[in-house]
Amino acid sequence: MSLRNVGVVYKKELTEALRDRRTLISTIVVPLLMFPALTVGFGAAMVSLLNKAEREIPKVIVRGGADSPHVLSDLKKFGGLQFVDSTPDWKDRIVNKEVGAAVEIPEGFEASLAQQKPSTIKIYNYKNEIKSEFAASHVERALKKYSDNVVKERLAARNLAVSVLKPFEIKQENVAPPEKVGGAAIGGFLGYFVIVLCLQGAMYPAIDLTAGEKERGTMETILSSPVSRMHLVFGKFFLVLTAALVTAALSVISMGVSFWASQRLHAFDSSSGSDAASLQLHIGMGAIFSVFLMALPLAVMFSAALITIALFAKSYKEAQSYITPLMFVVIIPAIASMLPGVELTPKLALIPILNVSLLCKDLIAGTYHWNVIALIFGSTCAYAAAALFLAVKMFQRESVLFRS
Repeated sequence: MSLRNVGVVYKKELTEALRDRRTLISTIVVPLLMFPALTVGFGAAMVSLLNKAEREIPKVIVRGGADSPHVLSDLKKFGGLQFVDSTPDWKDRIVNKEVGAAVEIPEGFEASLAQQKPSTIKIYNYKNEIKSEFAASHVERALKKYSDNVVKERLAARNLAVSVLKPFEIKQENVAPPEKVGGAAIGGFLGYFVIVLCLQGAMYPAIDLTAGEKERGTMETILSSPVSRMHLVFGKFFLVLTAALVTAALSVISMGVSFWASQRLHAFDSSSGSDAASLQLHIGMGAIFSVFLMALPLAVMFSAALITIALFAKSYKEAQSYITPLMFVVIIPAIASMLPGVELTPKLALIPILNVSLLCKDLIAGTYHWNVIALIFGSTCAYAAAALFLAVKMFQRESVLFRS
């Protein structure tokens, strides 16, 4: 094989690719903006919306309680709640987000308390609706405080200390380092995005260099040049691989820079002891380099597979329809790695895409099982070699190149 001929084809295709706006957007712009938008932009927007929802004073409907004035009084003293009158359509008002929640106090509630009979106060809310969840939790805290006061009064009446009910404290303490906490939290998402962006970066060049050539009528001109078809396919393949690797590299670099910036912006949270502070992500350069290294054979496999599939199409649009099923083939195993309980095993290490996605999650968490890493790298290289061999074979078939 002549490397000079391959280089000539590669240089020609690279020049044309750099003039294509779609290729530049999918290869450079998208991976550079994806992670900052997700980590800094989307994260800041989520925190802002949650804080805004938590600061709002929720409207709450009280049903019943006419014979229980003390519990109603304590609810109003708790603050942070706006009580509104009940109506027959109170459930619809919760569903339509006119009120946050409703609390139903059973008849004879305080009389039952005085007789130490069990009783139940119901809180109605709109499950998984943020403002309604906040309203319900606010009402629950108020009722919990009232319940604690009732217990204290009963203990005081019997000359017993409050510590009788709580003889010892229970405290959970994290022993995992910060990088493992962050990796376990969103490591699967990062692997998924790197894989999908790697595929997307290779997609448009692969379509343009095959179906695009057919649609423009330049395929025959290229094939009539004094360069063998093997040199042509390798030149095109290396261009598509370059696009995939550039996308993977930029996405990994963007990932590292985004989390570094996020840590600097939210460094003040570390002193608050909140859950948000405990979820700070620490991603080292070793993990970033490892993720990129594992993306290399995957990029080869994607590039060869995309060239092979797009080669069967007669036009750009037809090639996109052919490649759509491949997107699902890639996305489904990448998402499967994020399911709870799915851990990297020697058997799963042989399943393409899923193995790399699971491995990325471990690498970001700082976990290195070298035997499994070698198995995944070797199997992915084998799949990539098979895909490249198939691409070369398809490029030598007249029935595929000149489909009518």
